[in-house]
Amino acid sequence: MTETRIDASLGRYGNVVPEGYTYSQKLVTPRDVLRLPCAYLKWYDICPPASEIAPEHVRESRDFVAAEVERLRLSDELGFVLLHSCGPALLLMLITWRNTNELWESVYAKDLTQPGGVFTPTTFETSHRGTYCVWELGPIWHERNAWMRYLSSSRDETAKQDYINDRFLGLV
Repeated sequence: MTETRIDASLGRYGNVVPEGYTYSQKLVTPRDVLRLPCAYLKWYDICPPASEIAPEHVRESRDFVAAEVERLRLSDELGFVLLHSCGPALLLMLITWRNTNELWESVYAKDLTQPGGVFTPTTFETSHRGTYCVWELGPIWHERNAWMRYLSSSRDETAKQDYINDRFLGLV
């Protein structure tokens, strides 16, 4: 690959990291699959290694996803859920495979500082919007590879079970 030379200084580009920021790893942990009448979803928790997501938040998230797949009218879909602990908030990403090789996603957030807070859909002011952070990309990349193995298989019941059982666990 040829290196591209840029005449201008890069000094003013990409300055999105505030002074004093320190990157910390998070742990991605697979949880029980969420099997619903209209979707079969792998489940991942993403959080700092020393602090698991509270069981009541996991239960609430799973109940929310169960109701949401009905509202979204999912139909016999395979996919996965990311429940990401982001300090004072929980992000919930419902992701399914469609059109052979596309990830479709619905994103929700819950403010943990608000008593009785609920998950609300994430909306964006422009079409240039946030997608995934560095921690979410770990399980997403794993899922991409697992889905490619499924696409290259016979795509029978055994292959589907292999896809469901192919789960990511580790630090990102």
